[in-house]
Amino acid sequence: MNIGELASLETTVLIVFRRRLSGGNLIITGLDRDQDSGVYQCTASNTRGTILSQRATLQFAYLENGKTQTRSAVNVREGQGVVLLCGTPLHSGELTFTWVFNEYPHFVQQDSRRFVSQETGNLYIAKVKPSDVGNYTCVVNNTITKERVFSSPTPLVLRNDGKREYEPKIELHFPDTIPAAKGSTLKLECFALGNPVPKISWRRTSDVSFPNKVKLKNSNAILEIPSFQQEDTGTYECIAENSRGKNAVRGRLSFHATPHWLQTMTDTSLSIEENLFWECKANGKPKPSYSWLKNGETLISEGRVQIENGALSISSLNLSDGGMYQCVAENKHGIIYSSAELMVLASAPSFSQNPLSRVLKARSGCDVSLDCRPHASPRAISLWKRGTEILQRSERISLFPNGTLKIANVTKRDGGSYTCIAKNQFGTASTTGRLIITGKISQGPSSTEITVGESIVLPCQVTADPALDVAFFWAFNGQPIDFHQDADHFERVGGSFSGDLMIRNIQLNHGGKYICLIDTDVESLSADAILVVKGPPSPPDLVVVEEVTDSTAQLSWSPGQDNGSPITGYVIQARTPFTVGWQAVDTVPEAINGNTLTATVVGLNAWVEYEFRVLASNSVGMGEPSPPSTKIRTEDAMPDTAPTDVGGGGGTKSELVITWEPVPEELQNGEGFGYIIAFRPVGLVTWTRAVISAPSVTRYVYRNDTIPPFSPFNVKVGGFNNRGEGPFSSIATVFSAEEVPSVAPERVSAKSLSAADIEVTWEPIASTPERVLGYEVVYWEDDTKPDTVGKVRITGNYTAVNVSGLQGNTQYYLAVCAFNTAGTGPQSIPVNVTTKKPPPGQPPQNVEWNLTGSQLVLQWDPVIALETESEVTGYIVLYRRHRNNDMYSIITSKTSVELTLNPNDNYVIQIKTLSEGGLGEGSEPIHIHQLSMSVISCCRLLFCLLPALMSSYWVFNQFGCLNILLCSLQSFSAS
Repeated sequence: MNIGELASLETTVLIVFRRRLSGGNLIITGLDRDQDSGVYQCTASNTRGTILSQRATLQFAYLENGKTQTRSAVNVREGQGVVLLCGTPLHSGELTFTWVFNEYPHFVQQDSRRFVSQETGNLYIAKVKPSDVGNYTCVVNNTITKERVFSSPTPLVLRNDGKREYEPKIELHFPDTIPAAKGSTLKLECFALGNPVPKISWRRTSDVSFPNKVKLKNSNAILEIPSFQQEDTGTYECIAENSRGKNAVRGRLSFHATPHWLQTMTDTSLSIEENLFWECKANGKPKPSYSWLKNGETLISEGRVQIENGALSISSLNLSDGGMYQCVAENKHGIIYSSAELMVLASAPSFSQNPLSRVLKARSGCDVSLDCRPHASPRAISLWKRGTEILQRSERISLFPNGTLKIANVTKRDGGSYTCIAKNQFGTASTTGRLIITGKISQGPSSTEITVGESIVLPCQVTADPALDVAFFWAFNGQPIDFHQDADHFERVGGSFSGDLMIRNIQLNHGGKYICLIDTDVESLSADAILVVKGPPSPPDLVVVEEVTDSTAQLSWSPGQDNGSPITGYVIQARTPFTVGWQAVDTVPEAINGNTLTATVVGLNAWVEYEFRVLASNSVGMGEPSPPSTKIRTEDAMPDTAPTDVGGGGGTKSELVITWEPVPEELQNGEGFGYIIAFRPVGLVTWTRAVISAPSVTRYVYRNDTIPPFSPFNVKVGGFNNRGEGPFSSIATVFSAEEVPSVAPERVSAKSLSAADIEVTWEPIASTPERVLGYEVVYWEDDTKPDTVGKVRITGNYTAVNVSGLQGNTQYYLAVCAFNTAGTGPQSIPVNVTTKKPPPGQPPQNVEWNLTGSQLVLQWDPVIALETESEVTGYIVLYRRHRNNDMYSIITSKTSVELTLNPNDNYVIQIKTLSEGGLGEGSEPIHIHQLSMSVISCCRLLFCLLPALMSSYWVFNQFGCLNILLCSLQSFSAS
């Protein structure tokens, strides 16, 4: 390890020891500005999931004292204004500026004639007097570190050659556009030079007076707006005036706010297969965008998971959906997180807390109820069995949805074992009780044939007096079955009076004689059966490969056991380094019967390493494969496959670019593989050839100054190896590189369609030696910095395009150019246009609706647009039918509308404002359900009938209200 590596290791170790975790806190000792500055985020994890904290930024305040250079004297006439520059040193953190006059601590006192800007640090003297002569030193203070830096003195020398008066000249003013955060304190500076000393005044261009909170300081040179709010936005004007004239500057204050939550989600527990819907809402300026995290990882909208703005829906929940979720709201001024846990409940049925009573006693002729109430998630499906018989509804048997079984007027025939079986996708559980009634019946297993891998139940059931003790035993080939030791295959199923034997995943060694033994207090019973098991053949053995050529190989093998069913055929499989797993191959004979033990494999690729294996089949199925043969390589040969997808085009001037899809290694047929490229101008006979010896190359570039731009060539590509040349591909037509368009479109114009859309039109280029594939529109905001904000490209001979996604009430510059495969041509002369004011941000409020039959009347309060928003020109009512999901709309200039609805459907209704800036925010959705209409129709019928039935108005009034309630409850029950 060298000295540099040791130093790097030492630095890494120091960083590790300086940073440590204490609980959830990050502790950093020996802070270093270069190593520790940045954005930090905490990740908290436990068995329930992971969440991310808010982001924290660590910055270091500093103030560097650079080289101090001697400053030249500033000569100024008496009565003239002057600006003394401070020069801000490198720093981080908030700075304040003061100026020393002649010697410390004599500071320059600010008044209407002198002003020290806290933005630039410069000293402004509107009108110089003889008393101003002296040395001026700028003092820069860091408010965090308390460091202080002095500039070198600047001598101010007075010239006595004039005291001329002149109009105000504003040397210090605020920017044209100023973003301001909600709740912040905003300070605007404005100062002018002039003789006489100008007076500074302020106003809003909207002629709206300043609220009481606005303060004017330093002889009106500073306008301070504390607790900045939305209503404080607008254009502000600073006016400097004296007897010689006046001057003014303007700037626009825009409002922004970090996101804050209006609605968040809460911890939720749902059963598997249920649907989740979470919605979070945040407010901010600009409007926040949303994203979702699961256990700290970003969620995307796909399949069961759907994300739409602040709404997350997951259909058919499964266990993997459980975890910690976070809704993230973000705009360019901040980001906030809201967290909640989703617990997905999934459990098999269980009767541990409420099993069925083991013994039930009932007299003949009475009613008996048996409860089946398992704990399960999702809810279990229950069925009842008496012995092994599944119970169905009858005159005396009732099966209720909650799982209760009721038997009316019981008799002795109803006695026996009753089992409730509850099932969901996670499992099955049962609980068994005994109803003491007499009687007995015996049933045993029967002989059968079965295939390997299947399952079977050998029945052994008895119906007897429940008071008797009954025991079941099973024997296989004379030996008792140990159900604990052989639990993978053997299980006794059924209730107390059923001793059925279930054999799962039957194997060949399970064939033989099975005996069921039944012992009671009175007698012993037995029944037996023979089980014949058939299976696929055992694997063939000793696969030998002989007589290998470039495309064939001779195989032979030995047969395996047929396992109870004669072998009917064989299949040969092969694999190479280029295949995915084993694949069947072509053979001679094509179908290999069970008596054939040799075959020739055909259709192999030359110069490829192969392995082979053989599989046998019978009437049961395909058996396991044989062990692989030894690896062999086929002989080499000339290429027999040509490259595909020959094409090309593009490139730079005087180039012909040719491309192709390479020949796979398994089709190269030998060593020394490469490509032959042949090309000629269309119409000529002679081919030009080029050779590339690298098999992985897929591109060839021919350069020649005589190639005309966009000229067609015939192109073909072939392969070769050490054995010779292979076939060429089919001939393709490829064009040489073209030149970019040399002419710009003319008569470009633009008009604003809304707050977010501009339509741009132009005249197409009439004639140009270069090809034009289409046009590209570029646009930007600041013409002094014409870096492209965005671009829209359209292919074809179009003359117009819409630019969307723009900001409202903003001036944009746009230009158009033509393009082809070589690039874009010169841009047209830029045009500018201002988008319309944005639509109202306030949705319609206090929406009221009244449903009479199928007629729905909507009313709402009018929306008043702000000064910064487009005026409301009307309203649009949007409503969607659930049955066919069609969307309908009605436009009105009023604040009410009447709709005719289908009484057999559900509706969702929303109201939005219309303006030249576009659609405004929508009201809260109104849900009209079919139930609402049925209740009103039912109650209207009651009101029509009751007057004829009631003898007095008072009775009608009282009972009418009661019947409306009853009608509503009936409608809910019916739905």
